Amino acid sequence: MSTGWPRARAGQAIGLLGGSFDPAHEGHMAITLEAIRRFRLDRVWWMVSPGNPLKARRPAPMAQRIAQAEAVARHPKVRVTDIETRLGTRYTAQTVARLTARYPGVDFVWLMGADNLVQLHRWQDWRRIVETVPMGVFARPGDRLSARLSRAARVYRSAQLPMRAAEALARVDAPAWCFVNLPMSAASSTAIRAGGGWPDGRRKLAKP
Repeated sequence: MSTGWPRARAGQAIGLLGGSFDPAHEGHMAITLEAIRRFRLDRVWWMVSPGNPLKARRPAPMAQRIAQAEAVARHPKVRVTDIETRLGTRYTAQTVARLTARYPGVDFVWLMGADNLVQLHRWQDWRRIVETVPMGVFARPGDRLSARLSRAARVYRSAQLPMRAAEALARVDAPAWCFVNLPMSAASSTAIRAGGGWPDGRRKLAKP
């Protein structure tokens, strides 16, 4: 369940997968399961965000997105949470800072698709994110080369761990990141919405 604060104790390795999850799909689950295996994570928290500041489109209602995420994330090591709403944060850098303060001793790893690495330099205080928690980056179709050539990848090239060292990612100090080059699912929330498989958040939120 997404209600309440997620539990974690010092020494645990927790993966953080943030996003609007509008809607959640099997691609999110594929990344999550690989993260648990590759990075030896004890848990992964799906952080359903109130909205993405970089996207003009408003997402579907939070309750609807959480319910869909919970239907997809049926795994004992996965927790769907509205923690960013509880923290009152809008940007990832704020979320990461408050989580590390609230859960001392927990080894957090920020998880993202390679497409997000490409635009990471556009995120508010993006260097602060990289220098606060290690990052696990997963290849998605068409994003592998652009991710490796991205500004963030070039700036923090010396902090990249080889894929063979992925198991150590959660235990090393930031900045550290590991690129996992896998044949990922091509499923996307955008494609699902375009195909009419998910309500348009703008229509939902336009009602008084």
